[in-house]
Amino acid sequence: MKNFILLLFSVSYFSINYAQQVVPAISSWLINTTGVTGKHYLAGNSTPIIDAELANISTVQFSSNWVYVTTQGIPAYVTGPFTANPNSVITPTNTIYQIPLNPVKNNGVLTNTGAGNIGVFKNGVGLFSYGDGFAYNPATNSDAPTPNGVWRRDAVKAEINGFDCSKAHPAAQGNYHHHQNPSAFNLDLVELSSICNLYTSDGLYVINPNEHSPILGYSYDGFPIYGAYAFADTVGGGGIVRMKSSYSLRNISVRTHYANGTDVVDGPPISSTFPLGWYREDYEYIDHPLDMTYLDEHNGRFCVTPEYPNGIYCYFTTVDENHNSYYPYSIGPTYYGVKSGGKVITITEVTETYNPPVQTILEQMKNVEIKVYPNPSQDIIAIQSAEILKLDMQADLIDAKGKIVESKSFPQGTSICYFDTSILYSGQYIIRIHNSVEQRVFKIVLQ
Repeated sequence: MKNFILLLFSVSYFSINYAQQVVPAISSWLINTTGVTGKHYLAGNSTPIIDAELANISTVQFSSNWVYVTTQGIPAYVTGPFTANPNSVITPTNTIYQIPLNPVKNNGVLTNTGAGNIGVFKNGVGLFSYGDGFAYNPATNSDAPTPNGVWRRDAVKAEINGFDCSKAHPAAQGNYHHHQNPSAFNLDLVELSSICNLYTSDGLYVINPNEHSPILGYSYDGFPIYGAYAFADTVGGGGIVRMKSSYSLRNISVRTHYANGTDVVDGPPISSTFPLGWYREDYEYIDHPLDMTYLDEHNGRFCVTPEYPNGIYCYFTTVDENHNSYYPYSIGPTYYGVKSGGKVITITEVTETYNPPVQTILEQMKNVEIKVYPNPSQDIIAIQSAEILKLDMQADLIDAKGKIVESKSFPQGTSICYFDTSILYSGQYIIRIHNSVEQRVFKIVLQ
């Protein structure tokens, strides 16, 4: 990030000049420019219900030191249902996130991520840590709401039945959030949840092993969070590879000590009820100094990315070889930087509002890869964008006579659209994807 020394210029000039540099921490947010609203499923009903609340980010404001992101915490993709959660729908949060624009490494006592919010994704959905606030209670041989316990429960393992297709769920207060890599379950190479089969939905991005993952959001210490794939080396070369967590499951059958040898109150023995990986302390950190694709103890590394050609420290949402989320999921048990960001009630300084240039969005849309598959098809056609759309589009299914058989909205903030073709005649069809400025046409065959 460039330093600006024209201190005698006005705040307004400084801010406008700063925005014109297209600083990623200002320009990467998905600002709602189309009026798209949220949608949700209720259990037992696979038809999405359209909500009144606006999705994604409402405003992005910035000063010389901070970016302020205002959101209701609602994505454009369909949320729910949450079959093992007391909340049947999510609750709008009306939150302002304050993220530092000049993040710095923490050279003092490291800050634990703890339980709860640790960052925000670019569509305004909250990022939570690995934990769910529960820990083992030896008095009852069960887990209880004790966030400072000795054996702290892993939310991704323990609450998988309560996640929707997008791998997220509402907290006790109803605020929707991810603990893990925010791509849909059915896009993983091995599907751990079948919820997408009943309630088709989407995610924040699509994992592509051949491309550097996009920025997904920012941590409370101001450093960017990327998806699962990046450059093999730290200077922007070596091809695209999966970023790997340096945390491994311990070789234990009983829980009596931490990985560093500390004797603690015993946890439950490894069993089908409390399997290995159920608790954060079931993992140990193993350094890999000769392999740059392994991340540090914070689940990140300093490296070059497409948005940061001069390099910056980055977190990554780690997955295994099957693209299933892998501990610590996004940010490690401690932050790399000084945690100075968080939620604020009001903005107490002079700021500028960032409005993305329309031409920039159009150019980005032209470069987005869109796939239509399978082809030939029988029962369903999927239209998949390599990243979430920044503008609304419409998808038309057209028969050989030029008649529009069905149209679907493909709104800003989503990446997948489906057509059910099980009742259509065999033959050649066209998929037309378009908006007021662009059109793409794909030929397909139904068998």
